[in-house]
Amino acid sequence: MNGLDFEKPILELENKIRELKDFTSDKKINLSSEIKRLEEKLHHLKVEIYTNLTAWQKVQIARHPSRPYTMDYIQMLMNDFIELHGDRSFADDKAIVGGFATLQQQRIMVIGHQKGRDTKENLMRNFGCAHPEGYRKALRLMKLAEKFGLPIVIFIDTPGAYPGVGAEERGQAQSIALNLREMAGIAVPILVVVIGEGGSGGALGIGVADRICVLENAYYSVISPEGCAAILWKTGSKAPEAAEVLKLTANDLLRLGIIDEVIPEPMGGAHRNPEGMASTLKAAIIKHIKELLALSISELLKTRYKKYRNIGRFLND
Repeated sequence: MNGLDFEKPILELENKIRELKDFTSDKKINLSSEIKRLEEKLHHLKVEIYTNLTAWQKVQIARHPSRPYTMDYIQMLMNDFIELHGDRSFADDKAIVGGFATLQQQRIMVIGHQKGRDTKENLMRNFGCAHPEGYRKALRLMKLAEKFGLPIVIFIDTPGAYPGVGAEERGQAQSIALNLREMAGIAVPILVVVIGEGGSGGALGIGVADRICVLENAYYSVISPEGCAAILWKTGSKAPEAAEVLKLTANDLLRLGIIDEVIPEPMGGAHRNPEGMASTLKAAIIKHIKELLALSISELLKTRYKKYRNIGRFLND
C-alpha cells in the first residue's frame, strides 16, 4: 500500500512485524511475545498519528490513490446498478457516472464523480474533473429520478470542474449554475456524501441537497489549498497553511453548519478498510434516506431552501 510522508513510521513498523511473522513461519521460531509488543506499539502509534491529523494531512488522505471511488461504493453498497449515459446534447462525460440502483430494497438514483486507478483510466475519466456535459447528464438523471419518485444519492469526489477551453466554450459555468438552480427544486430527497475531494464549483455542481455528509478524512472547499496558496502567497508551497485557514475538514464544516454529519472512517482512512467503510456508509445513507422519505414534498423543499439560506449566517436577525 502506498504510504504518505507522515505515515512512514507506521509503515516501517508494519513491515517489521510482517518480517518477524515470516521469519517465525520459515524458521519455526517462536517470536510471539516480540510480535505482540510491536503490535501494541503500532496500535498506539496509529492512534497518536491519526487522531491528531492536520487539515493538510487529511487533504492528502482524501487524495490517496487507493481510496474507494464512486463505482467501488456502488459495487459494495448497492445491487442491480444500471448505468445511464450521455447528456442528450453533446457527449457522455465519464468523469460523472450515474444510474438506477437498489439499496436495501429501496430503488434509488445514484450519481457521482469517478476517478481512475491508472494513467489510462484517469485520462478516460479526466481525473474526475467533469465537463459541462457531465453536469447536464447528472441533471438529466435527477429529473428522471424526480419523474419516478426515487431518492437521489450523490457521491462527490473531484478536485474541481474541468477548466479547459473546450469546457468553457460549451458553457461550464452556465451548466453548473443551472444545476444549482434546478437541484433546489427537485421534488425528491437528495443526499450528498463527499467521499474524497470536494473541490469548488466542480463539487457544488452536483452538491445541492437536503442532507450533506462528509467522510472523516474528506474535504469540501471553495478552492483547493494549492489554489488558495497561489492566490494569497503566490506559491503552492503554502498549501498546508491554506488548508488550515480554509476550514475545509469535515469537523470544521460541521461546526460551521455547512454539513449535517461527519461519517467516521476506519483508522488510517477508508482505503485501509474499504469494506468497513462501506458498511458504515451504508448505514448512514439508509438512515438519512429513511428520514427524508418521511417528509412531504412541500416540507422537503421548504427545509432544503431554509438550509441554504442559513449557511453563512452567524448573527440572528
